[in-house]
Amino acid sequence: MDDLDTRIQAAAKKRTRAEEALKRADDELRELLVEGRAAGKGPSHMAKLTGFTREWVARIAPAPKS
Repeated sequence: MDDLDTRIQAAAKKRTRAEEALKRADDELRELLVEGRAAGKGPSHMAKLTGFTREWVARIAPAPKS
């Protein structure tokens, strides 16, 4: 294996770790959005906090059923 092969392999491993970290962060955010909706926070408010659209927040964390 030459230097380029080693660098490609290292970059692929780095990408896999970054992808896994993104999934964990995404899961955490989704859980918090659901928790926020259950606590009575609206999708517009949470959209401002996250930088995502109100529609995306509402889809991820719909209003809790009463």
